[in-house]
Amino acid sequence: MYKYKTIFGRSFSKNERKRFGYGAFGCLIMAISISIVFRHYLCQLSLLHLLKSMDAGLEKMMIKNTSNSQHLGVTSPLINSGIQHEESEPKELKPICIVMEPRTDFCEITGDIRLHGNSSTVNIASLQNGFLVENNSWNIRPYSRKENAAAMSSVKNWSINLVTNHNEIPHCNINHSVPAILFSLGGFSGNHFHDFSDLVIPLYLTSREFDGEVQFLVTDYRPWWISKFRKILEKLSKYEIIDIDKQESVHCYSSIIVGLKCHDKELRIDPSKSPTGLSMKDFRDFLRSTYSLKRTEAIKSRDVEDRTIRPRLLIISRRNSRSFVNVGRISKTAQTLGYKVVVAEANLSTDLAGFAKIVNSCDVLMGVHGAGLTNMIFLPDNAILIQIIPLGRIKMLARIDFGEPSRDMNLSYLEYKISKKESTLANQYPVDHVIFRNPMSVHEQGWDAVRSIYLEKQNVKLNLNRFRPTLSKALELLLHYH
Repeated sequence: MYKYKTIFGRSFSKNERKRFGYGAFGCLIMAISISIVFRHYLCQLSLLHLLKSMDAGLEKMMIKNTSNSQHLGVTSPLINSGIQHEESEPKELKPICIVMEPRTDFCEITGDIRLHGNSSTVNIASLQNGFLVENNSWNIRPYSRKENAAAMSSVKNWSINLVTNHNEIPHCNINHSVPAILFSLGGFSGNHFHDFSDLVIPLYLTSREFDGEVQFLVTDYRPWWISKFRKILEKLSKYEIIDIDKQESVHCYSSIIVGLKCHDKELRIDPSKSPTGLSMKDFRDFLRSTYSLKRTEAIKSRDVEDRTIRPRLLIISRRNSRSFVNVGRISKTAQTLGYKVVVAEANLSTDLAGFAKIVNSCDVLMGVHGAGLTNMIFLPDNAILIQIIPLGRIKMLARIDFGEPSRDMNLSYLEYKISKKESTLANQYPVDHVIFRNPMSVHEQGWDAVRSIYLEKQNVKLNLNRFRPTLSKALELLLHYH
């Protein structure tokens, strides 16, 4: 071997041997690199082959498990039974009760539900798959004003319980084939604003998806409220309304909603939060259908121009507070501008269907801040709302309650803030009194003080020279729409 190396070395010059050495070293490096690359590639092929084999095995297992799960049924056994079927559970579990909304708590339950009205108890004997179970019991006051302690003090508390002992499951006395919605008529029911914002709109939002195939269970029952809103209730449900507090029998349902769904703002529906995309337009269309309201749009400009029809102005009057002292002069001023004036008052005894028709026949509605302005909900599209804002630093409240909701109803909004001389408080208190100088000091005493002074003791005497431009602006807006 040594001899061969010597002969081989003598066959080349010194420089040639050196170049040959460099070349041999380069070939060695290239061979090592190719080996590494192909080794990585071969490993990847092996890994892919292994993964495909695992996938095929898993697929066979899933097919086998699916075949077995078809015999399990849709309703799971009691929650603490220890039986889990992970493959049959949905990817996203929903909670039984929603208690983090700003205005309402509600529970939406599907399974074997047994309700005992006399004890204000809802027992869940078994629960359908798909629920996230974080608690075994909840306390729900089914009224949509939970942030207000005064309202909730008159709302009955309901206990929702997951039954974990078969021996404690109450026996069914009455079985129902349709879902149920349980809600309270306590709170601020009877106030026209709260009737719609806390009850009617949330009830529409909660029940509309059932298309009438749902039964209403009412706690804190108020027969006069049912009578006032009967047309709406009958439009939303085809079934008898149950005064649930008087029921000693156990009523059984396969689906129930305890409480009402509602969105964050007054007199409004947020389509992005509604599963079916409901809006205030849908609600107003629903009201028009319910009460057979004929007008969908306010007066057109061509009608005003040829003087065949005059725009109708509805003045909402009040008896006890925030009433217009000079309503007669307001009417005459409006008539000189071309309005046909209607003066009307809505109260508990008012026929809602008849009043809705009066409102719908008008193009402009005006009134002092208060529940009566809620009737704007019956106005035709493109109509005008004029809100008179009394003294007391309640401008922001007035806008939240009526100004902002009016835009979702496709109405134009105008506001008129009265001066000190236009308030009857000027006749009751000295000019330099704190209620004029610093209204916020009254607010700091709490809502009862604000309500007592600025809402219950104050009436309005409009300065018609000052107010006239607002009426003219309303006419201009009506013409602008068309």
